[in-house]
Amino acid sequence: MTALSPENCSFQYQLHQPDHPLDVNSLLYLIILGKILLNILTLGMRRKNTYQNFMEYFCISLALVDLLLLVNISIISYFTDFIFLGIRFTKYHICLFTQIISFTYGFLHYPVFLIACIDYCLNFFKTNKLSSKYQKLFYFFIVILIWISVLVYVLGDPAIYQSLKAQNVYSYQCPFYVSIQSYWLSFSMMLILLVALITSWSEVITLIQAIRITSYKNETILYFPFSSHSGYTVNSKKILLSKLIVCFLGTWLPFVLLQVVIILFKVQIPAYIEMNIPWLYFVNSFLIAAIYWFNCHKLYLREITLPKDPFVNWKCCFIPLTINNLEQIEKPISIIIC
Repeated sequence: MTALSPENCSFQYQLHQPDHPLDVNSLLYLIILGKILLNILTLGMRRKNTYQNFMEYFCISLALVDLLLLVNISIISYFTDFIFLGIRFTKYHICLFTQIISFTYGFLHYPVFLIACIDYCLNFFKTNKLSSKYQKLFYFFIVILIWISVLVYVLGDPAIYQSLKAQNVYSYQCPFYVSIQSYWLSFSMMLILLVALITSWSEVITLIQAIRITSYKNETILYFPFSSHSGYTVNSKKILLSKLIVCFLGTWLPFVLLQVVIILFKVQIPAYIEMNIPWLYFVNSFLIAAIYWFNCHKLYLREITLPKDPFVNWKCCFIPLTINNLEQIEKPISIIIC
């Protein structure tokens, strides 16, 4: 089976096939099992008091799909060859299901990014919201709709169908697919972060030197003190950008470095691995920072309730904008948690 390229297929995926027969059973099982454990760890580490949003529901759905894939692989590996509902399942279907999942995951990056961005734009600064019950139903149906839509597109694409059909002939091989969507999304995010860092480099250095640790409402935060608050009205957007960079990199620096390595060395990661919950929360934090920056002028309003990121404590970016003389309200402490 020859490699597919953007010139001869519509779905623009890179196909890598091994030079020798590969026993996919144990390898795929261990990979998916490791990914599920990572999903559980990430979901367990996130803040529990975050409000409902599309990204949270999609992360949970991704964890369930990974679990379903693991169950299917385990059942087929155990029974080896069996018939269910008139369909014969063999070890070949382990690779087939994984390929279908890879194609599906690979097409989800752009839609998930776009829908999450729209969701934040509509809900972050709205004072009147739907009831919790209707919000949950809305997000549930949106997540179901996006999964079904992408899966139908994948199964209906002629180029993908031909590659899966050819796989039936060369069943001893199990090629994996690399999403071009994730590469360009990661590249764009790192480029924006680099430009923002270069633009506000001096402010970032000044902030790092001026950081103090304090407690606010029984929560430990980073506080960026300034001698005067009058400058916020004029230069608030530039000051806020430097604060967002410090908070974002303070939480996601290892993941940022990992993305840089992947981009520079063009590391090929299978789509069923690359679409994972830590990656989605990383994108989530990036989107939240972007929405905050573009809506900087609204952060001065007292009635605005700032959303809580599952991992980044953005509160430390805005307290100086909304509360004067914080140092007189709370006594500084010496433990860094942000």
